Amino acid sequence: MPIDALMELVQQIVSFHMKHNAEPEAVDLLMEVEDLDLLVEHVDSTNYKRTCLYLTSSSKYLPAPDDMLALDIAYTIYMKFEDLASALRIALLLDNKSMQYVKQVYTATDDLLLKKQFSYIIARHGLAMEIDDEITADDNDKEVLQEIVNNTKLSEGYLTLARDIEVMEPKSPEDIYKVHLIDGRGASSSLDSARQNLAATFVNAFVNAGFGQDKLMTGPSDSSSSGASGNWLFKNKEHGKASAAASLGMILLWDTDSGLAQLDKYLHSNDAHVVAGALLGIGIVTCGVKNDCDPALAILTEYISKDDPNIRIGAILGLGIAYAGSHKEELKTHLSTVLGDSQSTLEVLIFSAIALGLVFVGSCNEEIAQSIILALMERSEAELAEPIIRLLPVALGLLYLGKQESAEATAEVSKTFDEKIRKYCDVTLMSLAYAGTGNVLKVQKLLGICSQHLEKGETHQGPAVIGIALISMAEELGAEMAVRSLERLLQYGEQNIRRAVPLALGILCISNPKVNVMDTLSRLSHDADADVSMAAIISLGLIGAGTNNARIAGMLRNLSSYYYKEAAHLFCVRIAQGLVHLGKGLLTLSPYHSDRFLLSPMALGGLVTVLHACLDMKSTILGKYHYILYIIVLAMQPRMLLTVDEDLKPLPVPVRVGQAVDVVGQAGRPKTITGFQTHSTPVLLAAGERAELATEKYIPLSSVLEGFVILKKNPEYHED
Repeated sequence: MPIDALMELVQQIVSFHMKHNAEPEAVDLLMEVEDLDLLVEHVDSTNYKRTCLYLTSSSKYLPAPDDMLALDIAYTIYMKFEDLASALRIALLLDNKSMQYVKQVYTATDDLLLKKQFSYIIARHGLAMEIDDEITADDNDKEVLQEIVNNTKLSEGYLTLARDIEVMEPKSPEDIYKVHLIDGRGASSSLDSARQNLAATFVNAFVNAGFGQDKLMTGPSDSSSSGASGNWLFKNKEHGKASAAASLGMILLWDTDSGLAQLDKYLHSNDAHVVAGALLGIGIVTCGVKNDCDPALAILTEYISKDDPNIRIGAILGLGIAYAGSHKEELKTHLSTVLGDSQSTLEVLIFSAIALGLVFVGSCNEEIAQSIILALMERSEAELAEPIIRLLPVALGLLYLGKQESAEATAEVSKTFDEKIRKYCDVTLMSLAYAGTGNVLKVQKLLGICSQHLEKGETHQGPAVIGIALISMAEELGAEMAVRSLERLLQYGEQNIRRAVPLALGILCISNPKVNVMDTLSRLSHDADADVSMAAIISLGLIGAGTNNARIAGMLRNLSSYYYKEAAHLFCVRIAQGLVHLGKGLLTLSPYHSDRFLLSPMALGGLVTVLHACLDMKSTILGKYHYILYIIVLAMQPRMLLTVDEDLKPLPVPVRVGQAVDVVGQAGRPKTITGFQTHSTPVLLAAGERAELATEKYIPLSSVLEGFVILKKNPEYHED
């Protein structure tokens, strides 16, 4: 049969399938004959949602370039039926032409409310975007939309949620440790008080994150308030003061105005560590919240070229956190000069590379890649032996985060490095370039690297293990298979692999305490090898981050009495306790949002940096670089659903919240959630939960109920 006759037959089959609710079969056939474009003319308003759901879900399992094609067709279909919010989500996923598609979505409608909803989605994704004349001509509208994209309302919404759930009361670290529940030893450990105070600083910062008040740093708000915070600050030694001052930024998270005001007094301190901490705090406070007059940029760039290396690191890291993902050109010049300066100390160099990596995350910026490569090549033997050097390849990888083939040219260059760091660089680059893509071939390659038995002193298997988790976290099935592979690595792997496995499990199930993973980590937290057990303890904190999970909290309390004589382990237990109660249980660290559909690059970038630092705890987090833990703020987001009315004021409506059910390709109209409870908004959404409105009075402007959702009145609704 000639090909045309066959294609005619395909046309008939497809139109038959589409009329008889067999959308997946139609899509599969068109994928086989490589002519998905035909689909657009056969969908109608009754079946386009199911068709697009099948396209987007199957795109995760398709080899490249087919996956992008499937998403492209889904985008075209959504635009055809004016389901613009869904089209925007796909536009954000298709990052190679993301910006032009996002513009198309905005210009496809004149409805200002819809544009506001789009802006909320973009703000949640962390995309830095200018609202220009194309999007709206009216200056007032432009200002309103830019304000939403800049995320300025985040703090307000988060506090609304906190008041509704009645958790405004500040918590002290003691409320988290719950020492009275531990019987016997370790209840009153007075070990190493400076380190205990440092741990309490972090716990306090994580638990009260974004609430604007606590019991250590802000203290009672009467006239003697400077007393309380001053005292706590000086209960820390040297570099501990830096973390203490920066913790104020975490407590006032997203609230730029009062945050900058309260941190200002520390900038005039005579103690370099305090100034460094305050600078880092300024970065943390403005994390994810953009501002047209860029106060953080103005303050921090003054301090970049100071003499004291601590102050420089504070300012540099502050800029990296404040402008993560913003691709700001002026930062490139500022930070690249530090990178290229032969006078800079090694740590200043490394942190400026990390800051560049975070600001230009996923940008594939050649210039910056060049300057980081140069920095790597110019290091001496002695410097390459420093443990902190492992963050330089990470900085390079961040530039190519999730960009797949784009990293190959740089990977070629990395083969010319000193052999001490060559393999480390190679593996790190590959694992970051394919992070969140679910690419099976790369996972196999990394597993192959893990199966080799090496001489002592090789470190590149650690990043390979984390890479397996980063690549396969893209979808549920891959994640489950990765958990099984990691179990095997625990049984047969060398010591340096076993040290990385807990961290890999931690990122696979981040803020999602799965029971089997929890049990594995619980077993590893008593491991004979100190590095394995410390990594497992931190990972217990990661998988329970922001969930208040009672079982993990219990495990950590037991561990705190088990390790009451080991200062380093106890510090890790405290950090994990702080993470589990992150934001009193209102925050999540998961980089995925919109029903696990979109991956926020800056959130993933922050997590990867912290994980790589944790590969060698003794010299980073337990040494003097504990402030690296603050980079995790890039992934912190409220796990809330806040419904607002047309004036963007909170509007309580009943919603059903339950376990999400995957309904791809199912017949009929299956329920999308199961085992639901009805609450009034604002509500919390746990991992794997979904919400739907329980009333017909309002119509949500976004198909995925998560974060800020604008509701408009349903014109056809009549009260009985």
